[in-house]
Amino acid sequence: MTEASDTTVWVEREALLDRIPRWLAMAILFAAFLLVWDIVTRAGWVSPIILPTPRETLDDLVFVGGNLLAGDYMLSALWTTTRTAIYAFLLSAAIGFSLGVLVGETKFGERAVLPYLVAIDTMPKIAFAPLFIAWLGFGIESKVALAAFIATFPIVVATAAGLSASSENERMLFKAMGAGRMQTLLQLKLPNGLPYIFTGLKIATVGVMAGTITGEFLGGGKGMGALIRQSASQMNTPRVFALILYLSLLGLALYFIVAWAQRRLVFWNKAGHMGPGAV
Repeated sequence: MTEASDTTVWVEREALLDRIPRWLAMAILFAAFLLVWDIVTRAGWVSPIILPTPRETLDDLVFVGGNLLAGDYMLSALWTTTRTAIYAFLLSAAIGFSLGVLVGETKFGERAVLPYLVAIDTMPKIAFAPLFIAWLGFGIESKVALAAFIATFPIVVATAAGLSASSENERMLFKAMGAGRMQTLLQLKLPNGLPYIFTGLKIATVGVMAGTITGEFLGGGKGMGALIRQSASQMNTPRVFALILYLSLLGLALYFIVAWAQRRLVFWNKAGHMGPGAV
């Protein structure tokens, strides 16, 4: 077979794969993952203390789900984690957007503030968890502060980048029309930068979940992170897996709320699915 025919066959196979519906491709991949997981655990290649079987994990998923539906202690823990994540997200969005405007719109912010923000972002932010607990105690305040601290920087960078997304011709046109700095910001730069800003907000949803669970894991007796710590101390690995999966659903819910808001507010950006807002 010639090289040209090999290329043709490869292209045809790629086209066939592209025609597989998304839900079917995801289902096939998930089934393959479960199969490999089941084989590994049944063969005893990994200790059950480290990796439970899919059936054990499913049993605990059902148990945790039943506890949540019954309104028992896990529902209270989930509500505590949800409340902390929402507060942290709102706080990080407010701080990140404000600093992003400062960095993107002023020379002072770009030259003096941004280097400090970059230096702080390079630090291992999880290591600040004991400090936040020492400063703010074991209540929800320390968890909110830690989660917001982790999630703020992506919003700063995305906001600053978004405010610079307008072309030079657009800015010159606004200047020629006599638009002031604030008018240009609100009517040109901010609308054009919304896809970038929402990209930062989507990344922040991951950061607030990581910060929230880390704070609960290290200090305090409430929240899903505390339940994970308790289950891990009892070597109840299936329960840990089940709680992590439910937390993943919480993180996905927060992410898709932000994505929904983007579709509502940036409906005019038809290229948003392929642009920066598609993260």
